[in-house]
Amino acid sequence: MTGVFITTLGGLGMFILGMKMMTDGLQMSAGKRIKAILSAVSSNRVVGCLTGAFVTAMVQSSSATTVMLIGFVTAGLMTLQQSVGMILGANVGTTVTAQLIAFKLTKLALPAIAAGVVLKYFTQQKRTRYIGDVILGFGLLFYGMTVMKLGLAPIKSDPTFLAFFTKFDPGSVGGLLLCVVVGATLTIMVQSSSATIGLTMTLASQGLLTFPGAMALVLGENIGTTITAELATIGSNNINAHRAARAHTMFNVIGVTLMLCIFPLFVKLVEAMTLGLGAGPVDQVVGGDVVNIARYIANGHTLFNVINASFFLLVLPWLIKVAILLSPKEEEDVDYYRLPNFGDRLIDTPIAAIVETRSEILRMAQTAQYTFRKTVKRLKDRDYKKLAKWRQVENHLDDMQREIVAYLTRIYQSDVSESEAKEISSLMRMTNNIERVGDSVENIAQAIEDMIEGHLTFTDRAMGDLNQLVDKVAEFMDLIISAMRQRPVNFMNQADSLENAIDAMRERYRDDHIQRLRSCECGIDQGLVYVSLLTNLEKIGDYCFNIAEAVAGKK
Repeated sequence: MTGVFITTLGGLGMFILGMKMMTDGLQMSAGKRIKAILSAVSSNRVVGCLTGAFVTAMVQSSSATTVMLIGFVTAGLMTLQQSVGMILGANVGTTVTAQLIAFKLTKLALPAIAAGVVLKYFTQQKRTRYIGDVILGFGLLFYGMTVMKLGLAPIKSDPTFLAFFTKFDPGSVGGLLLCVVVGATLTIMVQSSSATIGLTMTLASQGLLTFPGAMALVLGENIGTTITAELATIGSNNINAHRAARAHTMFNVIGVTLMLCIFPLFVKLVEAMTLGLGAGPVDQVVGGDVVNIARYIANGHTLFNVINASFFLLVLPWLIKVAILLSPKEEEDVDYYRLPNFGDRLIDTPIAAIVETRSEILRMAQTAQYTFRKTVKRLKDRDYKKLAKWRQVENHLDDMQREIVAYLTRIYQSDVSESEAKEISSLMRMTNNIERVGDSVENIAQAIEDMIEGHLTFTDRAMGDLNQLVDKVAEFMDLIISAMRQRPVNFMNQADSLENAIDAMRERYRDDHIQRLRSCECGIDQGLVYVSLLTNLEKIGDYCFNIAEAVAGKK
């Protein structure tokens, strides 16, 4: 029996590898379109649900879609309601995989593997290699199904194994719950509901599981898949990310619980629907195999998720309210001085990893903006104690830069598409220029420190000019941070206009300062501090323009 175990496990491993390759290939080839679709998602819950189903059907993984959506919520690119609506759709979209498996395309497995290897390893264009990943993954997936089937074939007549599988009898409450728990546990272990559904189909086709037993396992597998979203929130301080994950878990757990209450009726509904679509009897045996049961399982999986999504779309506001109650409490103040905590949970999903990094870059920009505002206030109130923290903040921005650049480098070293590589380059440019903003704020703080310690004052005209330049720089920073969330249509025109205005103001104010020096209205010491402030404010404008180009994807 060791051979049976090894062969079955090897087939499952091949299935998971094929699923992973196919998902990665689809993400790589369709990454730009996925992000465009997600960024244009409507606030209408039905449209959001349909979009989630479509995107998941494209990437063949509800886990990948859910992780991406958690990342978008963390980055502030979509609302909690939008993300939850799309997660409902993702659960429907993932049933496409089970439908694909049920078509019994095992004869195409070896030709697909051969074609996929040629495209992946013997072609030059990246897009062609990604298509090779999809085809090779498709072949491995179905070949894995064949290997699992061969591995399980010898135990169909073994009394010990038959006695074991009779425990998966949903005719009793205990047997029904056992099926659900085992299905959930297996999915948590392999992190893929498609893999466990594929295994369930194989067991059922070998006559080791009845159709009701297989459907109970599938319901459990729908609960197990929620662990992916929960893992994606580990280390995240974003409240809405936790809420989205909680809503996803509630959606599946409550849906399965309600379905278990009417389980016999649900099974009969699936059988009637599948027979009506032209399939043969569920228990038809040909050559020792139960030939139609995979189609019944796929249809049951789809029907459950469609019913579930339809019900929760109607009560979506209440679902979100309960998710909020079950999530960590929202903090009153923004946690500016927290280092990013990336970990490894998203590194295998570049789209989601990039979105998460973008959210941390946004937080870094907000930290720099917050520090700038706190620092320039000291020009007016000359409060030395409140100014004293600038060095600590500058060190924190340096640490954030190191963490973000290191993580972006790790993403870049994985298998990323050309568009993702370009986006990573832009994100690095943004990060480095935000850190340079911090350096200039440090120089401004030192200049104000010198001004306070030396009891230096500026003329009313000089102070007025300085305040106008500070306001213009603050306006530029506001524009940048707003565009990092959602870029306006005429963004670069606004950025170019602000950059030119800041340069012109700095030149004009410096010329005015020279005139005041000549007329002895201003002293040498005050003049040095004043010029330093003008120079560093103008530099912040330059860095903001560099960030604007990166946000717009120009560099």
